[in-house]
Amino acid sequence: MDLESKKIDQQVEDLLARLARRFSAEDIQRIGDAYALAREAHKEQRRKSGEPYIMHPVAVAKIVAEELRLGANPIIAAFLHDVVEDTPYTVEDIRERFGDDVAFLVNVVTKKKKKNTAVKSSSQIDNYKQMLDSLHYDIRALLIKLSDRLHNMRTLNSMRPDKQMKIAGETDYFYAPLAHRLGLYYIKREMENLSFRYRCPRDYAYIDEQLTKEQKEREPGLKAFLFEIERLLENNDILMARTEVYSRGPYSAWRKMHSTGCDFKHVEGKYYIRIIYPNTHDYSEKDMSLKIYSILTDRFKEKPGSVANYIDSPKENGYQSYHVKLLTPQGTWEEVHISSERMIRKSQYGCIAESTETNITNWLEKFKHVLQEMATRGKEVEYMDGVTSSFYNDDIEAYTPDGKGVILPKGATALDFAFEIHSELGLHAHYARINGQLCSVKTELQRGDVVLIGTNENVTPKRDWLDFVSTFKAKSHINNFLNKQRKLQFCRCEHCRPLPGDEVIGFKNADDTISIHRRDCKVAIRLASQRGDDIVAVNFEEDREFLYPVKIDIVAIDRNHLLADLIDCITNKLQLSLTRIATESQDAIGYCSMEFPVHSSAELQEVITSISLIDGVEEVKQSVETDNQ
Repeated sequence: MDLESKKIDQQVEDLLARLARRFSAEDIQRIGDAYALAREAHKEQRRKSGEPYIMHPVAVAKIVAEELRLGANPIIAAFLHDVVEDTPYTVEDIRERFGDDVAFLVNVVTKKKKKNTAVKSSSQIDNYKQMLDSLHYDIRALLIKLSDRLHNMRTLNSMRPDKQMKIAGETDYFYAPLAHRLGLYYIKREMENLSFRYRCPRDYAYIDEQLTKEQKEREPGLKAFLFEIERLLENNDILMARTEVYSRGPYSAWRKMHSTGCDFKHVEGKYYIRIIYPNTHDYSEKDMSLKIYSILTDRFKEKPGSVANYIDSPKENGYQSYHVKLLTPQGTWEEVHISSERMIRKSQYGCIAESTETNITNWLEKFKHVLQEMATRGKEVEYMDGVTSSFYNDDIEAYTPDGKGVILPKGATALDFAFEIHSELGLHAHYARINGQLCSVKTELQRGDVVLIGTNENVTPKRDWLDFVSTFKAKSHINNFLNKQRKLQFCRCEHCRPLPGDEVIGFKNADDTISIHRRDCKVAIRLASQRGDDIVAVNFEEDREFLYPVKIDIVAIDRNHLLADLIDCITNKLQLSLTRIATESQDAIGYCSMEFPVHSSAELQEVITSISLIDGVEEVKQSVETDNQ
């Protein structure tokens, strides 16, 4: 055995010795057997760096075992995760030696060989789908894949620049947001920074240098602030708490620069201070956090509106803490996070720390439904955009008037809120009342907002709504509506403006669209004489989901309240929405044009008939173009 192999064997023996403290002898034997099989299977293979390939599965297994602290079967699967993909061994071989559970985990993380099909698809997206489908059973396979990706990122310097960009891009797009969603903050942070380092090396080097420089400059002031905090806690009998300064890292600073449009110097919150206290039976976490908050704000000025209580309202990935910004003796605002040891442990181990955590369980169930819905969609890019938007960079909680909490991504609008409650509420959202204030449905929501959505059955999604929603659910329903509208609607001639129920004729255009005209339309008569071969039969029927804008012209004897009666007839009696009114009066004769949407010619005729019965109205007719096209 060469020196290299002996060194790797020793690493595994040391790992097994550490694991023996929490696993049975039988499990340790099975883990050792998995390493032996992996070593044999990969013995002829080497990584791009020139190292023996077995170093990679060993490193992944160490991450699974010690950084994520998973059980014996995931550790075994981590050792074997590349065996089926890269060697002659099969999943059945794994099943025979290590059982169904290990075989399932290995199968999920094994990239499937692509079949030759007529439909082109991305192998990477196929891999994402395969992994995400494992959520229907548990999340351990995803955690193994995250560990695999983390080690690949840690050793990315041996790859060609184009491969570095590919792997770093995948990590930033999919794996880091997934780690964030699962509450694995430390893994998410490391992945983001490594991805940034290889995608944008100059930006990374610059920001990293500036962070180090600023940290040295601010160190004396921060140390003095920490000392003062520790003295205050000690004087108030909080003896076991510890403090630390935490840097947000190059990627976080870069993202803040781009989201706010500022330079590095003006980025806020590059550092924050943690106060971490032990969990005791004497105080609840909330009581202890509030006690520390009270002690600090008795001494330091609190920035108005800076408190964020994630203890009562955890983020959807389970994150909990109590945040506040305080004014230091040096005259700077510093963000302080007050957390228990349990909260810190959970931010490291995420969904693993408390597998029954309600927020995580609820999100997993919700995400499974999103995946099922997206699985029916044909476009791969839409599938992955839906996935990553469901991971969310951050989230807020808004409330219905009766106190029901709704988790949404940061930056979500009242439209997102409406669709999250129910698709019909979103499809007909007319206005919002946010904390009692009348607002557009496109208004961005803030954490803690109470939202009431007003509806109107005549209101339907517009294309610009897509610019004001963040969630997959909202985008999906809006796109479905618009796509259906495109399929059902023809190109209406603007000269005659036909409606469902009119006698119509269609003409096939050069781009394969069909324009429809009323049969008495001058344009249709001209086209029929010139393009008779392009005439097609059309079935233009009413659909209650679709409205068509119309305009009517009214002539009446002018009098007091005439306009009010006209408006009342359309909006109250007939329950239609006016979009425009123009009026003029000459020598006691009133002229009025009114625009509104209808479903059909029958509905328009009902409007004309109703208005004709209003006192003083002489003539009502649909307005059409009068030129000689």
